[in-house]
Amino acid sequence: MTTLFDDAALDVESVAVVFGTRPEIIKLAGIIDLLGDRGRTIFSGQHFDELMSRTVFEDLRLPSPDVMLAVGGQSRARQIGDLVLRLELEFARQRPAAVVVQGDTNTALAGALAANALDIPLFHVEAGLRSFDRGMPEEHNRVVADHLADLCLAPTDQAVNNLRAERISDERIALTGNTVVDVATRLMPAREQRARLLTDLGLKANAFILATFHRPENVDDGDRLETLIDHLKRLGLPVFFPVHPRTRNHLRTRGLDQPADGIVMVPPVGYRTFLSLAAECAFLLSDSGGVQEEASVVKRPVIVVRRSTERPEVLGTFATLVPSLRDLPAAAEHLLRNLADTHRRLADVPSPYGDGQASLRSVRYMAQSLKDWSRRVR
Repeated sequence: MTTLFDDAALDVESVAVVFGTRPEIIKLAGIIDLLGDRGRTIFSGQHFDELMSRTVFEDLRLPSPDVMLAVGGQSRARQIGDLVLRLELEFARQRPAAVVVQGDTNTALAGALAANALDIPLFHVEAGLRSFDRGMPEEHNRVVADHLADLCLAPTDQAVNNLRAERISDERIALTGNTVVDVATRLMPAREQRARLLTDLGLKANAFILATFHRPENVDDGDRLETLIDHLKRLGLPVFFPVHPRTRNHLRTRGLDQPADGIVMVPPVGYRTFLSLAAECAFLLSDSGGVQEEASVVKRPVIVVRRSTERPEVLGTFATLVPSLRDLPAAAEHLLRNLADTHRRLADVPSPYGDGQASLRSVRYMAQSLKDWSRRVR
């Protein structure tokens, strides 16, 4: 298979792509495709639930990873430490020309640390995002990965400016767009398929809310989780709620996983199903970073239930930040009161995350960076 790395002057046997969660699989899919035979995929198992990983590979038509690790279900510190050690051994066994990590997960941080320890060029996809919230573990992960990276692939101008503000040189920054746009645009089911799905699920277009929650600030505190579920029951439209495994465990502990009026709780759904639901819902309700980006692709509003967000580009257009649960009912009521006008307005708002060519730009920048690296070390 011919790839952008096929250059007689560039001796690149493999590029290790390290990932371990559902969002990482989605956002790296285009890059993995473009790397072709030069890409060597290493799955950490951070999302070890089958519905959070295997089904996504199938939706994206990705082959099984070349290397499967199993670090899920551990504490953050143990997970990062264990993965750094195992990646170091893996890189020593088959040294890659470069390591690619994505985003702000424990897997991304571990991949960055292992690459840095072995002096392997590091490419960080979706670099430069900042919430400026030190209470968010992901903020620490992304900052460290950015400062270790030889090339920061930034999705937006804001992300570029964040990197520059931290004195990361322009030579280490490339503006690419966000790879989620590439994948969501390619996989979005046709309107007819979406309509059939709604019929099968007993839902009506623009007459249900799509909810996802998994962040510790919302689901680890039992009282807050109970308050959140209570609000979902009273939002005025049915809530379709694919439940993340860690959320499911907390719901079960509190006895909140039983059928409830106004809420349809289901296991995690496939990515194409999720995109269909997102494109047909009244609005989304989530604490996910990726959902904020996907909302800008499907042109639906999203209420972001979090203290802070590292994606300010969608605030005021697609996204409304609700740090306090007591403000959630009013935010939902406002959207429902102006729903048709909001949908019409957002239909004409371009996504701030690019034109669907981010994966291609990223791989081109990686190839050029490795050429430059090769010249420097000769």
